[in-house]
Amino acid sequence: MREFVVIGLGRFGSSLARELVDLGHSVLAIDASEAKVQEISEVVSHAVYANATDEDALKALGIRNFEVAVVSIGEDIQASILATLILKEMGVKTVVVKAISVLHAKVLEKIGADRIIFPEREMGVKVAHSLAAPNVLDYMSLDKDYGIEEVAIPEKFIGKSLMDLNLRVKYGITVIAIKRNNELIPSPGAETIFENKDTAVIVGTRKGLKGFGDKG
Repeated sequence: MREFVVIGLGRFGSSLARELVDLGHSVLAIDASEAKVQEISEVVSHAVYANATDEDALKALGIRNFEVAVVSIGEDIQASILATLILKEMGVKTVVVKAISVLHAKVLEKIGADRIIFPEREMGVKVAHSLAAPNVLDYMSLDKDYGIEEVAIPEKFIGKSLMDLNLRVKYGITVIAIKRNNELIPSPGAETIFENKDTAVIVGTRKGLKGFGDKG
């Protein structure tokens, strides 16, 4: 179990906090709105009404002891930047920050944010991939050239092994896991045969992923 602190309980922050709890982790949720704190208080490990730009308040909560801090403050860019700066100066190992603009992200990068995310943009990319290729169930970009997808196996691939399909040569992709009957088969061997209703987690170039996705 890991310990997270989520600062800012808007739609993204509260959803993130709930999911982390569901995954079995400890979450301290912080917001300047008493109503939002009250709403999530029965879900997370601890929920606190506090100003994230108040360094003394954060120190009193022992924030420096948390492994990961997520700053998901909404439209208040100044508060987001200041909270990030305080967390880094306090020595929090990993600080993840939600950005709402490219300029915001550039500032966060300069002050040391470990990861910057654009929730709406990332979700838009995932939806675009699922619409363009209906058998694509999920998508994550690794960089501008590579990505990871979870895809439903095309019917014509069922009953064939990875060796038979030779996906790396044909599409430039690698199957890193197969999901079958709610179980995960990591690093499947070349002899592994696709079965009905299997889904595959694949990594490759954008071109290769698109080529495979189009087979659905």
